Amino acid sequence: MAILLSLSCAGYANALELKPFKDDLFAYPATLSSESNGAYTVIDYRELRDINARDEVPERRVHAQYTEPGVRKVQQDLLLKTDAGDVRHIAVGKTGRASIIVLYLHGQGGSRKQGTDDFTFGGNFNRIKNLMAGNGGLYLSPDFSDFGDTGATQIAALINHYAEQSPRAKIFVACGSMGGALCWKLAARKDTGGRIDGLLLLGSLWDESFFSSPAFKRRVPVFFGQGSKDPVFPIEKQEAFFRSILAKSKTYPTRFVRFETGTHGTPIRMTDWRGTLNWMLSKAP
Repeated sequence: MAILLSLSCAGYANALELKPFKDDLFAYPATLSSESNGAYTVIDYRELRDINARDEVPERRVHAQYTEPGVRKVQQDLLLKTDAGDVRHIAVGKTGRASIIVLYLHGQGGSRKQGTDDFTFGGNFNRIKNLMAGNGGLYLSPDFSDFGDTGATQIAALINHYAEQSPRAKIFVACGSMGGALCWKLAARKDTGGRIDGLLLLGSLWDESFFSSPAFKRRVPVFFGQGSKDPVFPIEKQEAFFRSILAKSKTYPTRFVRFETGTHGTPIRMTDWRGTLNWMLSKAP
């Protein structure tokens, strides 16, 4: 029993937990309500406070205390040649033997540069870059051809490439807006659906095919962040999809954060990367 306890404690101790980075500045505002044992939460979002007071130039440049630009020292603009075409991507942190890998897939009209902009979206991309660099991880923000099968094949090749360089890393894919189409396609593929360890849908869409995917069968954690006034993807439909996951399995690892009065880009600005990823690391298959 002593040996078993020792092994159990060792396994727990080895579980990765991201160290803090400006947690006080990026903590969620007040919780308005919560249900399903905390799986569904409504957060008090206010544009005057969370954009106008947070940004030096609203939506263009956050106040300096929210960022640590020194992380650019470990940032590279790279090119991966794949059978589906060249994949330009920005990598921040360790490109080999990383402890964790996080990808951000942009939406319509975006590019690899969106996911590494230090000053937009309230400095939240700078935070994920610093969280990865400070925890021996790797952050990837790629370009891709489209939101269909070609784009999914390109991102799958990117994931497989870096997974081979860091075979012990947990892999999480965050998808903003239309990028969510790629999240669901990656979940459905045999290779990536059997390899990724979590999905983050940020102001994004839903896909019923998820229920037949390898990722769903592995109980890969899924996080939804959505503004209550999102004009692109109605929150009612995303909430209904979230509830349909719990209807299939009451204990499925999924969370939904509703930013009250928030719009389409709010979840990208407001999602607590560290809290969400630590929860996913604790639930990853």
